[in-house]
Amino acid sequence: MKKLLVLYLVTASVHGFGQKAEDIINVKEVTRLETTLASDDMRGRKAGTADACKAAAFIAEEFKKAGLQPVSNGNYLQQFSMLRSKMKELKAKFEGADVDTKNIVVLTAKVNLEADEKSGFAVEYIKAGDNFQRKALELAYSNKNSLVVVDTSFQKNFSRLAGLKRQLFSSQKDVVFILANMAPKEFQIKAEHEFSETKFANVVGILPGKSRKNELVIFSGHYDHLGIAKTPVGTDSIYNGANDDAAGVTAVITLANYYKKINNNERTLVFAAFTAEEIGGFGSQYFSRQFNPADVVAMFNIEMIGTEAKWGKNSAYITGYEKTDMGKMLQQNLKGSDFTFYPDPYTDQDLFYRSDNATLARLGVPAHTISTAKMDSEPNYHKLSDEVSTLDLDNMAAIITAIAVSSKTIVSGKEAPSRVKPENLR
Repeated sequence: MKKLLVLYLVTASVHGFGQKAEDIINVKEVTRLETTLASDDMRGRKAGTADACKAAAFIAEEFKKAGLQPVSNGNYLQQFSMLRSKMKELKAKFEGADVDTKNIVVLTAKVNLEADEKSGFAVEYIKAGDNFQRKALELAYSNKNSLVVVDTSFQKNFSRLAGLKRQLFSSQKDVVFILANMAPKEFQIKAEHEFSETKFANVVGILPGKSRKNELVIFSGHYDHLGIAKTPVGTDSIYNGANDDAAGVTAVITLANYYKKINNNERTLVFAAFTAEEIGGFGSQYFSRQFNPADVVAMFNIEMIGTEAKWGKNSAYITGYEKTDMGKMLQQNLKGSDFTFYPDPYTDQDLFYRSDNATLARLGVPAHTISTAKMDSEPNYHKLSDEVSTLDLDNMAAIITAIAVSSKTIVSGKEAPSRVKPENLR
C-alpha cells in the first residue's frame, strides 16, 4: 500500500501536463520492455554482433510505434564503423629536417596519408594554459583536416593523445598533432596504417520541439551488454544485462512514449539507445559528435535503475551532481513528492566520466547519469545473475516517472541547467 501511495505522490505533480504520468508510465509496460530486452533470445546483446542487431531492431520498432521521427532517411539506426589501426610507417619533415615521430600523433582513416603545407590543412593550436583534454577532443573530432600545434608545456601529456587512435571512426578527418611552439612553414608527413573495421549502430528517435527546435534535450541509455560467457555457470551462459542497461533503455523508450503522448515539448527531444558502451563508449562518442554541444541544453543518461539505491525505494543519484545545478533543478520539480535525487555517493569510482554522458560533459554540456546501482555492493553487476527476476520493477516505474516529472521545466524551455565549467573538465 505504501508503494502505491508513493507512486501516486510522485505522479501527482505531473497533472500540469494535462495527462497523468501514471496513465502512460506503468509497471505493465515497463515489465514488457525490460523482459524483452533482457531475454535469453537477445543472447546478451554484445556490441558488433547479430544479437545486438536484434536488440536494435526491437528498439527501433518501439521508437516507430511511439511516433518518433527517425534520425535520418527514414532510419532509426545511426550506423557507424570503428577502425582499429596498426601503424606501419610514419615519417615527418619540418622545414626540411627529420622530426622525431614521438612528437607526432596522426589520426586518420586512410591507409596511406601524405600531407604537406599545400594540402589545405587548417592550422590549430593547443596553447599553454588551455584545457588540454577538452581542446584535444574538440580538434580531434572536428569536421576538418587539421595540423594541431601542441605547446611544449604539454610535453608530459602529449603521449596521451595516442589514446585517441583507439577511438577512430570511418568518418575520421585527418588530424596531425605535433609538439612544437609554432607551426612549420613547410612540412611533409607520410603515414601508413593497416585497419580492421567493425560496424555498429545506435538507435535514435527525435521528437521535434514546438518553439525551440534548435535546443536539444537528450534521454539516453546503452543497449549493449557482455554477450555469451566463455565458461557457463551451471546451465547459464547468457549475460542478460537486465539492470545493465536494459533498465536504462526501458526508461528511454517509456519516456519517448510519455513525451509523445503529452505532446507539449517546446525543446526538441532526442531519445538514444547507445551501442558499444561496454567496450569503450564508442556509441555515445559517435552520437555526441553529430551535435554542436552548444545546442544541447541537457542530457539525461539513465543506467542501472532496476535495483534499490542505498537510500531505499523512491530514490536515485545523479553523477557529477555538484558540477551543474541540474540536480537541484530536478529536485525542485519533484517538490511535494517522496522521491529524492541524491548526489553520487561513489565519487571515488569516477562514475561521471565512466558512462555515456562523458563525451558531452567534457564539452561543457550538463550531461549527467541517473542511477541507483550500489557500486560498492551491487551483487549482480557484470554477472550472469543480472536477470529480470532480480529487479524491482515497481520501483523502476516510479524512478522513470520521477525523471519525467523532474525534467518538465527543462523540456518546456522554462529552465536551462548551468554548464559544466572548464575547470571541472578533465
